[in-house]
Amino acid sequence: MRILLIGPHGTLGSAVRAALHERGHELVTASRTGADLHVDITDPDSVRALYDQAGPVDAVANAAGWVPWRPLAELTADDVRAGLAGKTLSQVELVRQGLHRLPAHGSFTLVTGILAREPLLTGSVASLANGAVEAFVMAAAIELPGRQRINVVSPTVFEESLGAYGDTFAGFDAVPVARAAAAYVKSVEGHQTGRVFRVA
Repeated sequence: MRILLIGPHGTLGSAVRAALHERGHELVTASRTGADLHVDITDPDSVRALYDQAGPVDAVANAAGWVPWRPLAELTADDVRAGLAGKTLSQVELVRQGLHRLPAHGSFTLVTGILAREPLLTGSVASLANGAVEAFVMAAAIELPGRQRINVVSPTVFEESLGAYGDTFAGFDAVPVARAAAAYVKSVEGHQTGRVFRVA
């Protein structure tokens, strides 16, 4: 398959890229920097240009997204809007603009995280954004044209990232990032739709 991978860098993106490459897929990567194509997924015009430049693809896999981590009492309206734009609206836009670009057998794989179901201090916007994406995926699955599919990978913290988070995820069972990458493979190559693939 020819797969458009957004966010091919970082811990998760690199693992997804490696897993899909090992499965023999042709990858077209997109990011703000250092990829085959440039994209700012928070900008609908940039997403439109991305699809124009990418050409025909069988699947879209996203490993990108950003939210602010701040205490609830310190959150501004701009923080909330930025988190929804960076993690929720951006992924909705990838699907909204992509559903008429992908073939009947095409698929979308989005990303959330454990904060959709396990809240943490300073993570209220992350929980909000992740939960919204998961609800969207379940709803979008019954409206996609043809036999198109959509799923979301929702991992816990990665073993490879624990050092960067300090005590933030104290008591959580970390997983190797390769397990999350395998969930992307399952979503891309499988037949299920409307699923939240929890990696924990």
